[in-house]
Amino acid sequence: MTTVRFSIPLVTALLVSTLCGCSQTPPNAEHGTANVVASTGAWASVAAAVVGQHATVRSLMPADADPRAFTPGTAAVSEVADASLVVYNGGRYDQWIAPILKDAPDIPRIDALSLTPLQPPADDHVFYDVLTAKAVADRIAETLGESDAEHAADYTAAAQQFDEDLDTLTLAQHAIGQAHPGASVISIAPVATYAVRNAGIADKTPPAFADALEQGRTPTPADVAAVRDSITARRVSALVVDDQATGGGLDTITAAARGVALPIISISSTLPDGMSYLQWQRATVDRIAAALSTPS
Repeated sequence: MTTVRFSIPLVTALLVSTLCGCSQTPPNAEHGTANVVASTGAWASVAAAVVGQHATVRSLMPADADPRAFTPGTAAVSEVADASLVVYNGGRYDQWIAPILKDAPDIPRIDALSLTPLQPPADDHVFYDVLTAKAVADRIAETLGESDAEHAADYTAAAQQFDEDLDTLTLAQHAIGQAHPGASVISIAPVATYAVRNAGIADKTPPAFADALEQGRTPTPADVAAVRDSITARRVSALVVDDQATGGGLDTITAAARGVALPIISISSTLPDGMSYLQWQRATVDRIAAALSTPS
């Protein structure tokens, strides 16, 4: 299990450290009695930004695990059963947690997918949606504030700071589209939907190809060939890839992009080890901006 602890005043520093390249301040070793369990590192980091020193936050899925193939062990069942609150993504992304939650009906839980403002969501990777992340942070503060009234004001203040930091991130996202009007991408990474849309970039991925990836199916050879042809002809500004997804013709598409020197934007479907949620999202924004600024 991955344990994450942050003190409340560090929330702003996390975003600032990304901008200046500074290292993250070591987490506070003290914690209270609340125990938050998250399905993944991304939601564990969001929770840690809210709870500060008043709770322990654990991620059930290791940082290096592939969410598509992860299988929880028996320890996950005990972690959930002992939790004060469970935060999970919802949908197919962490569907492995559903049977565990079913066996723990009395444990408070937050389903991020259900809090996405636009319903139905574009896809399950809502941790890349800023509005969803803010909604989850606010709900964490509200839920823990009800069971831990002594620290309710701290939870609320930390969630508000987290929201403000995400507002700053949103401005950086919007600046990409403003700096590159008419920019477009083809994505072979279902995880990229929100990151691309928030940046104001046109997604020209063929619907059939995108749907196959989102549903976990292998795209047809014809769909792969159509995407490869668009890449070879440089009909888009960049190719977006998932650094954990390979096979099914995806490697040939990436090779085609390299062959014509088309910028490639690598986006991760899990929180990289050693990074906070805010640092991760800022790094993604910087990666997209840098790729689109590459001379053609």
